[in-house]
Amino acid sequence: MTITFTPSHPIWCAGCGHFGVKNAIVNALAAIDQPAHDTMVLAGIGCSGTIQNNIDSYGYHALHGRVLPTALGVKLANPDLMVIAAGGDGDGYAIGAGHLVHAFKRNPSVVYVLMNNGIYGLTKGQRSPTAEQIDPTTERSIDGISLGLSIPGSSFLARAYSGAADQLNAVMVAALQHAAAGRGFAFVEVMSPCVTYNDTYADWSGRVSDVTAMEGYDPTSRIAAFSTVHTLAEQGRIPTGLIYQSDAPSYESAWKKEGFDVPARIDVSRSIHQNSYSSIMEKYAF
Repeated sequence: MTITFTPSHPIWCAGCGHFGVKNAIVNALAAIDQPAHDTMVLAGIGCSGTIQNNIDSYGYHALHGRVLPTALGVKLANPDLMVIAAGGDGDGYAIGAGHLVHAFKRNPSVVYVLMNNGIYGLTKGQRSPTAEQIDPTTERSIDGISLGLSIPGSSFLARAYSGAADQLNAVMVAALQHAAAGRGFAFVEVMSPCVTYNDTYADWSGRVSDVTAMEGYDPTSRIAAFSTVHTLAEQGRIPTGLIYQSDAPSYESAWKKEGFDVPARIDVSRSIHQNSYSSIMEKYAF
């Protein structure tokens, strides 16, 4: 029986920044001619957690904060797939923060699109780890790009703004190409305003600063990236664009060799492995 999946229309509020993110992913997949049957989109919990329903590909809804280990499991089972994980700032920088750190360190060829709106939109507007400090009683925010730059294994760090479609599309294409080439973990943070609980369009539009437009900027220099990101932040700016890219060894390059049999395609028929099964049973039989 053949079942054909038809992507559904997003359920987000009109004006949500996530529409731009979804469109950028779709456009990037088309730009690199990525087949739908070789693509897996996974999402976590939150308003971003339905994006896999809106893209023509395989999809999976992971547990809160666990989209990255789930995506890594998919990549390990079938390294030939384009694996795209998506989630929000609450999902990725709070309960999922430990997984993000180790994804940077391991550098698997997975794309992670993190939609940052500074709040928990699905639960009606509580402050998230990226919420900016507005007075002494509120906490300071987490900067995911600085976090990634501090971990040696990171190989692709970018930030875009959902209100700047051309830049967002270009960053997304670069991220997919990075992962498709087996170069490692492609992290894309998208500043994606929530028009209902934290409408930051006017504020962010005046603060975003594309580092790739800066004369002499070198995205292959971790030191330059650190310096630029922190200098702009001190000026109240939000650095965007392809901030850092390197050729750090990917996670799968350590074990994926010529002749490697993709686990997802191994024939596990009993007739083929009967002798092995019998040997195991005899070994552990009482």
